[in-house]
Formats: sequence, C-alpha cells, structure tokens
Amino acid sequence: MCFVFLDGVGLAPPDEHNPLARAAMPTLRNLLGGPLIDSQRTSQDGVLLRALDACLGVEGLPQSATGQTALFTGVNAAAVAGGHMAAYPTAPLQEIIARHSLLKQITDQGLRATFANAYTPTYWQRVAQGKLRHSASTLTTMAAGLPLRTLDDLARGEAVYWDITHAVLRSLLEQDVPLLEPEEAGRRLARLTAAHDLVLFESFLTDLAGHGRLPWPATEVLTLLDRFLGGLLEAWPAEATLVVSSDHGNLEDSRTLAHTRNPVPLLVVGPGAAAFAQAQAITDVTPAILRWFQIQGSRSEG
Repeated sequence: MCFVFLDGVGLAPPDEHNPLARAAMPTLRNLLGGPLIDSQRTSQDGVLLRALDACLGVEGLPQSATGQTALFTGVNAAAVAGGHMAAYPTAPLQEIIARHSLLKQITDQGLRATFANAYTPTYWQRVAQGKLRHSASTLTTMAAGLPLRTLDDLARGEAVYWDITHAVLRSLLEQDVPLLEPEEAGRRLARLTAAHDLVLFESFLTDLAGHGRLPWPATEVLTLLDRFLGGLLEAWPAEATLVVSSDHGNLEDSRTLAHTRNPVPLLVVGPGAAAFAQAQAITDVTPAILRWFQIQGSRSEG
C-alpha cells in the first residue's frame, strides 16, 4: 500500500474558480470518469472516491498541524487541541503522533514501512539552528524509528522529493541537480511500494500553489501531479493499493489564498478500496489502512 498525502486539496464545484475543474488531468479524469470536483463520486471494483470532512466538528478553518496529525493517527487532533492549529505540531500534537503514528502501528506489527521523501542537509541544519520544526509526516516517521531518506537515496532513485521534479530542489541547493520527469518520479514511488508493506509520500506543491507561493499557475501544478500519478499507476504492483488524500481545502478555490472548509478527497485504487467505503472524515483514513492490514488501531483520543 502507498499513502500519497497531497497538502491543501479540497473538493469544490466545477466553476471558473476551481483549478481542478480546468486543469489537464487525463489520468484522474480517465480513472474517475470526470474531474476531481465536489459532485464526483466513484465506488466501483478497485476504485473509490469519497469526500472527507476536514473540519471535525471544530470551528474555524482547518489547518495543517491538526489536520495532518488527524490523517496520520486517526485522532481528532483539533478537538484535543481545542482548535485548528497551523504549520507544525505543538507538544500535545507531537505526543499524539508519538503514540498513534500510522507508521509506528504498522512497524509494531513487524510490517515494512517507509517514508519516501528525501531530506537535504540544509533541512537538518535549519532544524539544529531552531529555524525549522518537524512536520507531522516527519514526526510520524520518527515515531516509528524509521530512517529518513537522503539526497544519496534520491540519486539512487530510492526516494522522491516533495516537489516531484526537483525544480524547487535545484533552487534550494543552488547546484545542478538533474530534473526528473514526473512520470519517472511516480515509477520510483511504485518501486518503493513493491518493496514495502506501506509507503508514505507527501507533496505540498498543491498547498503552496493554493497560497500563491509558486511561480507556476495552479493548473500547471495539477497537470504535473497528474503525470506523476500516471507514472505511478503505470508501474503499480497489481496486489498493492493506492490511497490519496489531503488535510484541508485550499487549492480548489482561486478566490482566496486561505484554507477552506471544503471536504477533501479520498481516492483509493486497488484491492484495498473496500476497506475505506465507510470513511467520512480525515480521522477515518488511518483506521481504514490499519483495518486493511488487520491491525487493531490504538486511537483513543477525540
């Protein structure tokens, strides 16, 4: 199984304000029979698309720290924290992740799990200098005691960078890192999936596009993402299941640079799709993954 987490993708009507309705995304359109919009629903053999609540009964706009904690643990982190919390998990959220990390629960059962994302030396320098804190995905991996992948892994084709093509990575490193076609990045992730029971991959290109922080329009980002998913599915192991979801809305409404209260997509492709048929909120993703692996989850809060 592979869990592809796309930051900041919601479901909205197919109007001129929704890049998901306008972007060239042939892979997803062929898979779903139409664009990734709020009225699209799919429940067929091996393909499931549902809309998930990201608000979790808490007032205000859903945010990354609590939303991602909820996704990666199954705990209603916003309710525990007393509100939606942005950016990086606070100490109480870190404690939730340490106890209920999806990857920890998988590896505690002797299964093979990994985080596909590669980290740069600059990342660790900024953390050591107190200029950067760990995200929920990083903490989810660390809670399982798993190694974090490096640029050496990336060079060997055994990792994927969050920007998929290395376009952002090149500017961060200020050196000649080869650009990668998004299809090849997808094939790399498929190979990692074939070697593990569960692989987690995160891209926040979508959230950055929704906040207007990229030099490319949102439609171009979505086309790149669709090509990535195309390469992933082209090389996909027949017995594996792909799970794609998000933490909050953002990209789907170009009228605002802020997050939205829209539901987020849950797309599942493969033999495990039926395990997600009753999912209604982002807190249901981790329990459904554990259910597919026949693991009794540790969720208790919220």
